[in-house]
Amino acid sequence: MSFRIQPAAPARPNRCQLFGPGSRPAIFEKMAASAADVINLDLEDSVAPSDKDSARANIIEAISSIDWGKKTLSVRINGLDTPYWYRDVIDLLEQGGERLDQIMIPKVGCAADIYAVDALVTAVETAKGRSKKLGFEVIIESAAGISHVEEIAAASPRMVAMSLGAADFAASMGMQTTGIGGTQENYYMLHEGQKHWSDPWHWAQTAIVAACRTHGVLPVDGPYGDFSDADGFRAQALRSATLGMVGKWAIHPKQVALANEVFTPSEAAVAEAREILAAMETAKANGEGATVYKGRLVDIASIKQAEVIVRQSEMIAGI
Repeated sequence: MSFRIQPAAPARPNRCQLFGPGSRPAIFEKMAASAADVINLDLEDSVAPSDKDSARANIIEAISSIDWGKKTLSVRINGLDTPYWYRDVIDLLEQGGERLDQIMIPKVGCAADIYAVDALVTAVETAKGRSKKLGFEVIIESAAGISHVEEIAAASPRMVAMSLGAADFAASMGMQTTGIGGTQENYYMLHEGQKHWSDPWHWAQTAIVAACRTHGVLPVDGPYGDFSDADGFRAQALRSATLGMVGKWAIHPKQVALANEVFTPSEAAVAEAREILAAMETAKANGEGATVYKGRLVDIASIKQAEVIVRQSEMIAGI
């Protein structure tokens, strides 16, 4: 164990992040009433260039006029390679009110990208006397982003969450696929003549989880493009949860329940975790560092694993 203890990620529900374009204000109330933990109002890919200004105005008005309840409210700004992002930041902070919790920064390639946005945000917050410090969530969507993922995670104390944007990431990497997330038809291994499909996003997700856990940031699974494929969405979400991610994007309302289902510990899992903790308490009382639970060895490391499940369950129960 390193002498330097890893900081804990923010203790907040982040099972599902529901996205909606800022150019469609008619759906904002429905998003607010959904079961998603995080709402992401979008100014980037889902908004046409001709609609950027009106979408920004829609979102600014909605931040204060709609009851978002206890949800985390986030706005995805435009990329730093566009002429829109600086106005997104300035107008959101100067006109949007303090209900806004964070902004999502797309296509981050290095720590300097975060520094640039942080400098602008800090200047506006100071000038306007904003009392609530804005958080950052970022999307890794390029070869540069995944290469610099740890420095990005550590780039600012404003960092809250990080996601993998599969589509742009695949394009940047030159991957031969048009799918957004999930297994890919040509990414398989053969065993005794049978095809077995692997997960082409696994290594990138693992790198993101490691960087996030090192620096106290929430790792979140990104979009699954085929919203008619519930089984595929659930399978990818289960893989991501197993790797340590805390939630997943929903690009369609029907994906919200699926994400919440996967990233909410089951009653059976919570019960087993509590039993492991109880078994280890008994072992410690007897002066033992390990014990046997249902035929398998459990020790100090098992306590840490069980505590993760119990804490997550208690946090979600408090929503």
